[in-house]
Amino acid sequence: MKRHFLILYVLFLGYCSISVAQDETAISNANDSLNTWQTFKYDTNASWRSIKHAVTRPLHWKGKDYATFGGMVLGTVIISAADRETSDFFRRQDDSFPQPIQEFGFYFAAPQNYLMANAGLYGFGLLTKNEQIRKTSVLIISSSITAGYLQILARTAFGRARPFSGKDPYTFKPFNGNEDYLSFPSGHTVLGVTMAHSIAKQFDNTWTKIGIYSIGSIPALSRLIDGAHWLSDIVFGAALSIVVVDSIDKFLFNSNTYNYPKKKKLMSWNFRFSGNQVGLVGTF
Repeated sequence: MKRHFLILYVLFLGYCSISVAQDETAISNANDSLNTWQTFKYDTNASWRSIKHAVTRPLHWKGKDYATFGGMVLGTVIISAADRETSDFFRRQDDSFPQPIQEFGFYFAAPQNYLMANAGLYGFGLLTKNEQIRKTSVLIISSSITAGYLQILARTAFGRARPFSGKDPYTFKPFNGNEDYLSFPSGHTVLGVTMAHSIAKQFDNTWTKIGIYSIGSIPALSRLIDGAHWLSDIVFGAALSIVVVDSIDKFLFNSNTYNYPKKKKLMSWNFRFSGNQVGLVGTF
C-alpha cells in the first residue's frame, strides 16, 4: 500500500512539473552558461540563504509582523475551545472515510516520501534546466526545513497530548518526548501545506490552485480522523507553513535569485476573527 501511494505522490509532482514547464510564463534558465554541478551549487546556496533569512526574520519584525503572529496565536486559542467537539466529530468518521484517501494523506507528508519526491522534482528541473521548477523545489525544501524545524521545537516544548492519548486538549507535558505528547502543531500539516502552497503559487488558474490546495489538505484531514491532532494543531500548522513559504518566496524574488516574471496575486491569506468567522481565509 505504501508503495502505491508513493507512486501516486511522484505522479502528482510529475504532473505539476510538466504543467509548470508548459506554463506560458515559464522561461528558460537564466544561468545557461553554468554546468549542472555549478547550477546545483547555486541552488544549494539559495536554499541556505533562504533558510537563514526565514530563521532570522523575527529579529527584523515590525508592527505588521507582530500583528500577524498575534493573530495566529489568538486564532489558535479561540479555535482550541472547540477542539474536543471537533475531534470527536472527525474520529467518528474513521469507519466511513475512504481508506485509500486516508492512507494517502499519511504517506503524502511522511518525511522520507516527501524528501524523495521533492528530490525528484528538483532533479527534473535541474536536468531540463527549467528555472521555475528549480525555484519551486528550492522554495519547497527551504520552507519545509524552516517550518519543520520550528514545528519540532514547538511540539517538544509544548508537549501537548494527542487526542488518541485519552487526555483532554489542555494536557501538556513539556519536553516529555513521548509520542502521546507531540500534538502541537501538526507536522503532517506543515509539510502538506508547505508543498501545496509552494506549488500553487506557480499557477494563475484558480481551479488549479484549488485542486492543489485540496490535495495538500488531505494529510491534515487524515490526521484529524486518526485522532493524532486537534483542530487547533492543524490550523496553526497551516498558518505557520503559509507564513514561512510567503516569507521565503518574497526573499527569493527581492534578491533576484531566480529570474522570472512576478505573477498577479490571485489569492491572499488573512486571519479573520468575528462573531461568525474564525480562522485562516483565502481570498480569490
